[in-house]
Amino acid sequence: MIEARGLTKRYGSTLAVDDLSFTVNAGRITGFLGPNGAGKSTTMRMMLGLDNPTSGQVRFDGRYYRDLEQPLHTVGALLEAGWRHPGRSARNHLRWIAASNGIPDSRVDEVLDVVGLTSVATKRAGGFSLGMLQRLGIASALLGDPQVLLFDEPVNGLDPEGIHWIRQLMHALAEQGRTVFVSSHLLSEMAQTAQDLVVIGKGKLIYQGTTEDFVERATEDRVRVRSPHLPVLREALERAGTVFTAIEDDSALDVSGMSSDQLGELAFTEGATLHELSPHRGSLEQAFMQLTGDSVEYAAHDPGTATAAANEAQAQS
Repeated sequence: MIEARGLTKRYGSTLAVDDLSFTVNAGRITGFLGPNGAGKSTTMRMMLGLDNPTSGQVRFDGRYYRDLEQPLHTVGALLEAGWRHPGRSARNHLRWIAASNGIPDSRVDEVLDVVGLTSVATKRAGGFSLGMLQRLGIASALLGDPQVLLFDEPVNGLDPEGIHWIRQLMHALAEQGRTVFVSSHLLSEMAQTAQDLVVIGKGKLIYQGTTEDFVERATEDRVRVRSPHLPVLREALERAGTVFTAIEDDSALDVSGMSSDQLGELAFTEGATLHELSPHRGSLEQAFMQLTGDSVEYAAHDPGTATAAANEAQAQS
């Protein structure tokens, strides 16, 4: 378990993290989300003692990181995959890290096998691709067989097979009762991976809870319906005061506030034949954009607006 309480970090007049508190439970994968500049990397660095907090504290299974005599046995972390000596082989890179925490060389070969780098174990890490460096960084995080794991953007540089592999690995680690805390900008991947979320914006906590609850709070379930008797359904929905919009060139309706069962019963009552009745929920991306919209540090202009402005300026010149 990870417990962060009142984490605050100031850089001069800039407040990067603002009285941030959250809990990461064991046996779960917790996603750490926020817009660019939200303070995610600063928070993770403070958790590991790489940056000193202005105030606040973090405990790992009840202990401060600085009090861990051999921290890799308790906390494994991947923050910067590119950190390595380019002249060392993958095995020797891991061997010196293992030696610093009393970890036997046999464990080095075990984690190299876990991350799929056994065949290149003797090759210099300086020639590794970004995806291979990600795997090497994950291997270093696993070295001490820790109960707590922190991953910052672990899928960067990985191909689809690698992304699938890291997703399975994180689920396996959580199923073993470990605490898995992962930061990522790939919301589609987090939707498939994270069971819980900690969402921040401008250094403040926006949400903590399950991924499912986060999506449900920010979006509403909708049902898509197609029917050759669409005008009949329109009138029935209007009488019921149900919100709907026409989609697919008016060949279907997107209905809010009514379940597929209710909509099917309504269609039956009205004698309307149905060709499609498809419930669909909002996405993690939709929920994230809605709940963090006021916390975006670096907002870009809409491409359509920018193009229109450019065309107008060109016409006037």
